[in-house]
Amino acid sequence: MDIQTLTFIFVGATFALYIGIAIWSRAGNTDDFYVAGGGVSPLANGMATAADWMSAASFISMAGIISFVGRDGSVYLMGWTGGYVLLALLLAPYLRKFGKYTVPDFVGDRYYSNVARIVAVVCVLFVSFTYVAGQMRGVGIVFSRFLEVEITTGVLIGMTIVFFYAVLGGMKGITYTQVAQYCVLIFAFLVPAIFISMLMTGNPIPQIGFGSTLADGSNVYLLDKLDQLSVDLGFGAYTKGNKSTIDIFFITAALMVGTAGLPHVIVRFFTVPKVRDARISAGYALLFIALLYTAAPAVASFARVNLIKTVKNAEYKKTPSWFKNWENTNLIAWVDKNQDGKIQYFAGKAFSGKPKFLEMRGSEGERKVENTPTGNSNELYIDRDIMVLANPEIAGLPNWVIALVAAGGLAAALSTAAGLLLVISTSVSHDLLKKIFLKDITDKQELFFARVSAAFAIAIAGYFGIYPPGFVAQVVAFAFGLAAASFFPIIVMGIFSKRMNKEGAISGMITGLFFTASYIIYFKFINPSANSSANWWLGISPEGIGTLGMLFNFIVSNLVSRITVPPSKEIQELVDEIRVPRGAGASYHHIKS
Repeated sequence: MDIQTLTFIFVGATFALYIGIAIWSRAGNTDDFYVAGGGVSPLANGMATAADWMSAASFISMAGIISFVGRDGSVYLMGWTGGYVLLALLLAPYLRKFGKYTVPDFVGDRYYSNVARIVAVVCVLFVSFTYVAGQMRGVGIVFSRFLEVEITTGVLIGMTIVFFYAVLGGMKGITYTQVAQYCVLIFAFLVPAIFISMLMTGNPIPQIGFGSTLADGSNVYLLDKLDQLSVDLGFGAYTKGNKSTIDIFFITAALMVGTAGLPHVIVRFFTVPKVRDARISAGYALLFIALLYTAAPAVASFARVNLIKTVKNAEYKKTPSWFKNWENTNLIAWVDKNQDGKIQYFAGKAFSGKPKFLEMRGSEGERKVENTPTGNSNELYIDRDIMVLANPEIAGLPNWVIALVAAGGLAAALSTAAGLLLVISTSVSHDLLKKIFLKDITDKQELFFARVSAAFAIAIAGYFGIYPPGFVAQVVAFAFGLAAASFFPIIVMGIFSKRMNKEGAISGMITGLFFTASYIIYFKFINPSANSSANWWLGISPEGIGTLGMLFNFIVSNLVSRITVPPSKEIQELVDEIRVPRGAGASYHHIKS
């Protein structure tokens, strides 16, 4: 059976499963819509959290970027996994004990201010829309290749599916859908990884195959082979990074604290019955996440070696079908600069920017492009986001494995998109309308507004998916930076500092968000030609600037809180109550007195 037919079967079956779960678990009230009634088991919540967490950036783009930048790509692994530990240990149990629906709800009540609540909502919307753009883009990429439709059409299909189960089921429907999506995505990621690891190293465990010798009898280690191939093509050694130490540190830190400030992950810990369950589900989620994250470097290395061996000096007329299939998506392209009919792959850009294809083809069959080739010998353009999806085809795996990967990529993107869209709709319906502008609306009316908000959010997310501000992992990195600069300091100090007041929280959030967003917008949109280490402030890239924004948030919020009126006694006692374990009240108050 051909790839497209199998893909229709796999994707159609998973979509039917998701919609069936949404119908079965549809929300009947706001409690179901916002936090799934607070009755999700720790195991199910751990799987749902892992699916919510492992987005298109984790499934599609993380291994892709590691394939191209090597050791420098480890910032994503270290930052995202370290950040989840930080979230699970430092924030999640306390926020669950506070017992609110959303992060803006926590901010508004802890800082006794509707202004603080509104600023938090703005931060949620800014972060969530930035993040969801990468997810919808990932959906479009999968559809464009495996179902042979335009990326725009693929995004529209993804919007329709998410609309159905997010708007109908709310958090209850999303939670149980994400349990199914986790099973799909982890199976889809590990199966080809195991196959390719066996083919390349003879070891069925990718994490071990990553550090093993090749199975071709050469007795050469995989990473040594990859280092040599990279150097021969004019790239730096794969295992040697090019980023400065300070930039590596700031990017990793931004991803870590950004993770701990992501509202769509935090809200997952409000869906379990007890604080203890929040801790247990965090442990489960970390285990489920580790299955993919520890395999990602191996997948990246396998894909890179196979790609180079397949296309380097290959005659275009004899290239395997996978190359021409992906060429039709405009995500890989070749221009015959020296007219020898062979694909020359070296360091450097093949085109001025991304290729803009014309319908006509050259004498050797390559697609003509509008862009003027740059002055180097590289003839191949490769979009990083195709590496995981194309990996099974490049390795020559069976068609059913290729179709499975397509279903897994969609599961990863849709699971996170649904969580983000729910956070957006909840922030509008609950934090803005119910808490501020329309305080007298009924539960039924609030549920209606939540669904309308979700519908509008899906439409905006689709637009960003069609016109994204960068490749998937890069867009997501910006979202983490914004979360780090806006939410993390305010949540931490809201839990651990009785002196932090509303004036400090508001000024800190505004400072962190404005500084970080301005830095990113300047280098990525206003003056992208200046986006280099020579022009970065203190050598910090836009991907890592969220760490500096976080520090400014901490500094400003603490300074402002020290020169303004402290919180009331009730708020200070509330902070104590959040941090004191249940059953320790008598001992605590005895010591305190």
